[in-house]
Amino acid sequence: MNKHSIGWAVKQMWDGRAVHRTGWNGKNMWIAIQHPDAESKMTQPYVYWKTVEGELIPWLCSQVDLLAIDWDLYTHQEADVA
Repeated sequence: MNKHSIGWAVKQMWDGRAVHRTGWNGKNMWIAIQHPDAESKMTQPYVYWKTVEGELIPWLCSQVDLLAIDWDLYTHQEADVA
């Protein structure tokens, strides 16, 4: 079992990587940080999620995710967030 906390996951995202929880039931789900560009209506970075349906939506951390210690890098090619 991985022993990575949410703090570790946030550091990975700030470094440009996508992360996921091994405890999530859906396949190919991950989160990453979006940095708004000049064309964006957003003005601050935010975390977004690739859902099991393939949609990209804003993500809000749950209590379970916050306290989990099963965070890991998501290394599949479609998560190229750099």
